[in-house]
Amino acid sequence: MKNVNLCGVQIEPILCDLDASMKKSVEMIEKCVDEYSADLIVFPETVATGFITGLDAKELRKYTDEIPGKTTEAIQEAARKNKTHVVWTTYEPAPDGKLYNSAVLIDPKGDVLGVYRKVHPFPAEYGWTAPGNKVEVFKTDIGNIGMIICFDGDFAELARIMAKKNVHIIARPSAFLRSFDVWELTNAARAYDSRAYLVGVNYIGKDKGPAYYYGHSMIVSPQGRRLAQALSREEIIHAEVDWTDLDYASFGSNVEFLADNIKTRNEEAYKDILD
Repeated sequence: MKNVNLCGVQIEPILCDLDASMKKSVEMIEKCVDEYSADLIVFPETVATGFITGLDAKELRKYTDEIPGKTTEAIQEAARKNKTHVVWTTYEPAPDGKLYNSAVLIDPKGDVLGVYRKVHPFPAEYGWTAPGNKVEVFKTDIGNIGMIICFDGDFAELARIMAKKNVHIIARPSAFLRSFDVWELTNAARAYDSRAYLVGVNYIGKDKGPAYYYGHSMIVSPQGRRLAQALSREEIIHAEVDWTDLDYASFGSNVEFLADNIKTRNEEAYKDILD
């Protein structure tokens, strides 16, 4: 596969203003392509509305739509115009009056390739969201792309499912509320677990919740090495993926990689957890 340019857009949430959120995001898409020739652009969690909005599910539902729909159309057009892949995030109507916390993969034609619904909502989030129950990997011309959202990154099982489906890149949009140590650890572990590149993109700034989002978005290699690291400000991070890294035991080394934790797993020993 050809080398791929990955970008993460670290921005402050705009609460419940779809027009402003999409306008700002379209500008960032254009900047990623102009400055970095981006092949894949990943946004933070629920960027269409912000994560903690202070609204209940019924009120927040007014700012959502089916996918594709009003919450994705401007981003689809920007992906088409700029010929790039985008992982865009929004709440989405769910049964029983609740919402899914969703990530949408859009291709360079502006088509929606797939939707991932957060499988593990953060405990407080259950007040307005419902969990998804499907983990998929989507084939694209830049590699196989999987998506997890924020707290999902604490669960190695999701990365392993994607690894078994031959994932190459994992997007992790986030509104991360815990320590940097946990953020760094889980990003590196999930990249290593799955032998994939991981683009973890966190918010910066405030929403209606009690915490300040500290940013520090990162792009991590399959060896667990940070290839890009954001500061605590609005910015774009970028890394170019060289797929030959997968051939070697460590970065900067020419020693052949033999300790393949995907191919060599002994699933006979996992029967209890598989059940």
